[in-house]
Amino acid sequence: MNYWVERLGGPDGPGRYRRYALGTLVCFALVEAGLWALWLAQTDIDAPALTSVAVLCVAHVAAQVPLMRAGLRHYLGLGPRPDRLVALYTTATVAMAVLGWVLLGTGRIDGPTLAPYLVWLLMFYAGPPGLALPRRAAATLVVVVSLCVTGGTMVAGLSGTTLALVIGSAVFMAPFMAMAVRATGWGVRLIEELAAARQTQARLAVAEERLRFGRDLHDVLGRNLAVVALKSELAVQLARRGRPEAVDQMLEVQRIAQDSQREIRSVVRGYRTADLHTELVGARSVLEAAGIACRIEDGPAARLPADIQAALGWVVREATTNVLRHAQSASRCDVSLRTAGPGAVLLTVENDGAPEAEDGAGTGLSGLKERLSELSGTLATERRPGGVFHLTAYIRWEESA
Repeated sequence: MNYWVERLGGPDGPGRYRRYALGTLVCFALVEAGLWALWLAQTDIDAPALTSVAVLCVAHVAAQVPLMRAGLRHYLGLGPRPDRLVALYTTATVAMAVLGWVLLGTGRIDGPTLAPYLVWLLMFYAGPPGLALPRRAAATLVVVVSLCVTGGTMVAGLSGTTLALVIGSAVFMAPFMAMAVRATGWGVRLIEELAAARQTQARLAVAEERLRFGRDLHDVLGRNLAVVALKSELAVQLARRGRPEAVDQMLEVQRIAQDSQREIRSVVRGYRTADLHTELVGARSVLEAAGIACRIEDGPAARLPADIQAALGWVVREATTNVLRHAQSASRCDVSLRTAGPGAVLLTVENDGAPEAEDGAGTGLSGLKERLSELSGTLATERRPGGVFHLTAYIRWEESA
């Protein structure tokens, strides 16, 4: 069993399963051909009648095989509806039924001989239309043909137990065969849809990894590049004045660049996480270095779960980056972390000097929303009068008992 599961799970699995299903449907036609051959061999009728039955049997089976194939392709949405084959197959079925009535009416065969003839005819006929036609149209056609065959059989003189056998075939065997063949087609379509879904899932996984990489790269480099720009500008001004502190500033730029290299390697490996305490300390350091007063309240930080701390660390990093973008106009930044009920935490970041409108379409805040949404958290921003920008991050989680 595992062998077949492994084979069907390969890249050509859906196509292979379709061939297996089509082979199963063709086997129905071969079984029907064998039953007709058995009926002809055991029935004592004259040569003309025998030839007529044999010709119609061959035509019936010959129409069934291509109809099965075309019907399966149409059911899978790979080809047009085979209306001509359905009409040909129905004509051959009705012609065989009429021939059976004629043989019974002329006394060439008796009722017990005709009964299996009609049972097989109704049973094998019901399958192919179930694939080739829409469900309602197929059911209507099978019902109409079954009623015509059973009605004509009664008119031809069949009665008693043999008639009950034919009626039972129309009532039970024909619907069963129709559902079985349609279920085979449904199984093929399900396998192909699952294979397509797997391919889509693989493509989405790649796209999601690309988004994660881009988001992490933005979050890692955003603040560091802003600090490098500020310290480089300060170093230039100090150097022009002949101040020795310019060397210290450039050494700090070098250290930040080296840290950025290590963080980028961590992003590539997928191991990069943000530590909340480290990010808070770093935020105070870079903001004060840029001349921005920073006040931090981090009461419950150490008691938060690791994944919550990591998510809030990214929020602090992105908020700090946004403040540094407007370092020339910003003078203060307040960061407050407090509990908001059992299993809930609220982080607010507020700074002044924000422009009245966005000066660019950044991806940092949208990336934060994605991170927080993975933890059932929310992110909200608000521009208040006086150039005040207010950011709020809220996360709620299930506390373990």
